[in-house]
Amino acid sequence: MPIKKVDLYAILDIETTGGKMGEEAITEIAIYRFDGREVTDRFISLINPERKIDDFVVRLTGISNKMVRQAPKFYEVAKRIVEITEGCILVAHNAAFDYRILCLEFRRLGFDYQRSTICTVEMSQRLLPDEPSYSLGKLARSLGIPLSDRHRANGDAMATVHLFKLLLDKDTQKVALSEFVKQNLSTLPIHLLSLLDGLPNQLGVYYLYDKAGKLLLLSKSKNIYKRVNEHFTSEGKRDLFLRKHVGKVMYELTGTLLIASLKEAEELQAQASLSKYKKKKTYPFALVCHKNKTGYLCLSVMLRAGAKQPLAIFESKEEGLNMLFEMTERYELCTKLNGFSQARTYCYNHSIGKCAGACMGDEAVETYNQRVEEALAHYSLVGRTFVLMDKGRTVHEKSVILIEDGSIKGYAFISLNYQLSKPILERHLTPLTHNAEMAHLVEHYLRTHPLAKQIEIKD
Repeated sequence: MPIKKVDLYAILDIETTGGKMGEEAITEIAIYRFDGREVTDRFISLINPERKIDDFVVRLTGISNKMVRQAPKFYEVAKRIVEITEGCILVAHNAAFDYRILCLEFRRLGFDYQRSTICTVEMSQRLLPDEPSYSLGKLARSLGIPLSDRHRANGDAMATVHLFKLLLDKDTQKVALSEFVKQNLSTLPIHLLSLLDGLPNQLGVYYLYDKAGKLLLLSKSKNIYKRVNEHFTSEGKRDLFLRKHVGKVMYELTGTLLIASLKEAEELQAQASLSKYKKKKTYPFALVCHKNKTGYLCLSVMLRAGAKQPLAIFESKEEGLNMLFEMTERYELCTKLNGFSQARTYCYNHSIGKCAGACMGDEAVETYNQRVEEALAHYSLVGRTFVLMDKGRTVHEKSVILIEDGSIKGYAFISLNYQLSKPILERHLTPLTHNAEMAHLVEHYLRTHPLAKQIEIKD
């Protein structure tokens, strides 16, 4: 009679230093080799991560830098980890995290570690649908599973062993292997995986260089790690070329998408060979202002070539009219004076209380024109000196963009402790070249972010 093959599992838990994605390191690991009935082997050890443990993680786990100082380094236990998990499916509570960290450590050693995985969070959600929470601690309490040393590798791994046993018993339809096992077979060569290590899942500009140091690509992204990984896995012609030739990846965090866009535009203009990857933008339409016969300021969108003093520029007439309509509505300007109404008497907005009658001369010219100036001050850069302030790269700083007399001067990251002044700004400023594209990026930001923090700045 044939003997039924027994599935082997390596049930594990990992504690790490914390920190940015791709920069973490293991501080403690516990692995229980399990044959579906009982534990047949185990490995438990602190690990010297060779980097500082985040203060928050020290408080959470109780694992301090002093505790791991004399512990073995990962390369000293790597062989044991390979041996105890050989031929096993890795099982963990939130397996994607533990498996990612384990692979990260092996890649640092030049080893491509691959195992299939099962996540007990996903199994619990399927097989225990009525549980109020699927965190390990709350599941353990709800199911009567003993859990000591919470947030320590051994305690959490042992609790996961008990949970996994219970889930296998609950799995009467035997769907664990067919539905919950992830194969996790890497499709990337190890040198590309190593280039991904350390890249942040944050917003900024990234640079891909070939092995000789020549810049192949620069671009912005809201998630640098994800975007570079897409380059490495895409089958597009350009990405296949990048994958073949890339030798180094650099990045710079920007805190905001606007600074990323400005930095990308600035650097692409200086890299003529890369411009072919970005469609050159033109801005043929402009917002203009003139006084009518009775002295009211009237706004309109026209071809930029005929505009003496463009107040804002646009890629299309539709974009310009959309902005003008938004200004008209927000500042209760007259739709007739701004060209949206051809009424012979009062405009429609007057009938619903959104126009004070400038179209028929009822509103004082000075009062109406003041609102037009306020609208232009919010949506246009022309003649203005101010700082556009937003979040920084960390919680301890703010980003600022300096506009002086309508011209973009540059950006800076300022500590929250600094008193904002022009001399401080100029010391920290990274210069930018003002041109039509840069102006459009800032103007577009202002009209799509009406609550953006604009601070008038003086010497």
